[in-house]
Amino acid sequence: MHTSLLRFSIILMTATVLFGCNKLPGEGGSSTIKGIIVEKRMSSVGTVITQYPATNEDIFIIYGDENTFYDDRERTSYDGSFEFRYLQPGKYQIFTYEECPSCPGGKKEVHLETEITSKKSVVNLDTIYIRNY
Repeated sequence: MHTSLLRFSIILMTATVLFGCNKLPGEGGSSTIKGIIVEKRMSSVGTVITQYPATNEDIFIIYGDENTFYDDRERTSYDGSFEFRYLQPGKYQIFTYEECPSCPGGKKEVHLETEITSKKSVVNLDTIYIRNY
């Protein structure tokens, strides 16, 4: 009986080590997601007046593809760039807001989904354009 318990304990510990080490999306890794936000200044009739790097703009990340509340927030630099560092492989949602005069609250979400497929990788997102009036 004691031998059976010992074997069961060894099997349980081995399974925990082999299967319990799968990391979920989020912090603790060696990968980075980065990008640039460009602000398009719009006229009252909806034409682009000018565009420039969106400085000091909030950008949010959600770890995984099932969550709805953000896990971390960064601000863009002087050149509109941002990065989320030390991430695990997995799926991520990135979002920011743009002005929307006809939307409740006056803002609308600009949302992207991306995936880190390997450790020590850098995911460069396409330029994110936000409209402001």
